[in-house]
Amino acid sequence: MTERRVYTARINRVMDHIDAHLDETLDLATLADVADFSPFHFHRLFQALTSETLADRVRRRRLEVAAGRLLIRPDATVLQIALEVGFNSAEAFTRAFRAYFGSTPTAWRGGAFRSWAERHCVALSKIRQGDRKAYQAVMDAFLQDTELWPPGHVPRAKGDKMDVEIKTLPDTRVAYLRYVGPYGGSGIAAAWQRFAAWCAQAGLMQPRRRMFGVCLDDPTITPPEKCRYDCAVEVDGTFVARDEIGIETVAGGRYACSSFSGVAAEVRDGWNKLVVDWLPKSRYQPDDRSALEIYEPDFVVDEKTGAFPCLLCMPVRPL
Repeated sequence: MTERRVYTARINRVMDHIDAHLDETLDLATLADVADFSPFHFHRLFQALTSETLADRVRRRRLEVAAGRLLIRPDATVLQIALEVGFNSAEAFTRAFRAYFGSTPTAWRGGAFRSWAERHCVALSKIRQGDRKAYQAVMDAFLQDTELWPPGHVPRAKGDKMDVEIKTLPDTRVAYLRYVGPYGGSGIAAAWQRFAAWCAQAGLMQPRRRMFGVCLDDPTITPPEKCRYDCAVEVDGTFVARDEIGIETVAGGRYACSSFSGVAAEVRDGWNKLVVDWLPKSRYQPDDRSALEIYEPDFVVDEKTGAFPCLLCMPVRPL
């Protein structure tokens, strides 16, 4: 089990390297060096732990990131975005994009992305329906574990009114536990339960400190089973991570932040209000940093409803 956790941490490091260097050479030798494995063993381990070959992973991330940038940067040319994610020509990029998404980059921008997003939303809805019992069991565990999750009264948000504040957040060094799977179900809640227990053992819960939920993928583009979410806690420069726990920097910058108060199953609705209702009426557009959920040190869970407070933060830049 300990070896598997160490391997998981190294694979996570490779995944982060891929996302940060999409425009560079990402061959087997380079990524095996990042993982500190021999190329032969690394290739086998990567596929065993991710159910995806290394080449498929690199290709998928290049195309998914490009798909997002095509939508949030309408002034950028297809060639410009293709070069940014590691393709050497618009033609090669268009062929790969059509093979994966079933449309050209231009058609994607013109509205073809909607059918792709809708299929993902339908798949995610079915997963959540089948996950209800597991989700309830995890939430019951939250309510019973008052040492990790202090009880308190949390008023539920009422109405559709949304107060959004533009904040400039600093870069923050964090220790994290990564979950891979559908957003909004029992998996993320269970990961938080396990991560909080680790934080307590590591002395990071007393006194409590700021914690983050880092959404690394766009669930309308990335398949539900491949979405990544990091449970994270702020740490200083001397903290050393072990086993599957990694260290990363939560990117600072400008974020549109909205207070959320509700149960885990309602977080998705909070994000939808921010993206669908507020964003089109604002003077901002999305940036391609990760979206954040911020949990302050005074975080509590309502002992009756399971509701909790957090801040939903969407990365933005001016139009």
